[in-house]
Amino acid sequence: MPVAFKPPTLKLAFNTAVVQHLPFLSGISAFAKYRHCMEQQKLLKKVDFTTYKSDNDHRQAAVVRRYAIQKPDDYRKYNQLCGSLRQLAHRLANLEPEDPFRRRHEDMLLEKLHDMGILGTGGGGKGKLSDVEHKVTVSAFARRRLPVVMTRLHMADTVQAATKFIEQGHVRVGTEVVTDTAFLVTRNMEDFVTWVDSSKIKRNIMKYRDKLDDFELEAL
Repeated sequence: MPVAFKPPTLKLAFNTAVVQHLPFLSGISAFAKYRHCMEQQKLLKKVDFTTYKSDNDHRQAAVVRRYAIQKPDDYRKYNQLCGSLRQLAHRLANLEPEDPFRRRHEDMLLEKLHDMGILGTGGGGKGKLSDVEHKVTVSAFARRRLPVVMTRLHMADTVQAATKFIEQGHVRVGTEVVTDTAFLVTRNMEDFVTWVDSSKIKRNIMKYRDKLDDFELEAL
């Protein structure tokens, strides 16, 4: 009596788990799923996750060093914020251009990022939605940190020197003395970054520029 041919069973241990995360495969045959997952498996083997992590760590170290970010958690928060903003911009971009909801929230998002100094002008004057994907970066947030703004305003020679001035209580933004080096300066507040009145650094600068009157000189 001939023995009926029994086709070999496909082992989908790893691939079944992958399929569960691919809802667009729900209507495809088991063999097609298997072949697709095998292709995905081959692609994964070609990805060098070690190098990717190394590059990411190198990029983080470069940004932290350049902008004198003292707390690693600050970098992580900026990175998460950038991801959330890109996700929001992507969802808005999926709506019709004439959708009132998209236009209203797109304007709100771009205006907020412009006021913060994260985005420059362009498009309608506040930037474009595509700028959120390409220009909203950790470095963009780091450039709004108080020590970096002070360096750009020539209040300090280096970001590290500006950091020390802030920590020592020599700097105020508006009427408030700021000792937090992670303080983000908005575009409108940039003109109000100055020295506290009692700061010896301010007095030395004014003395150098001959702006101290006789009464103030006697108090030195």
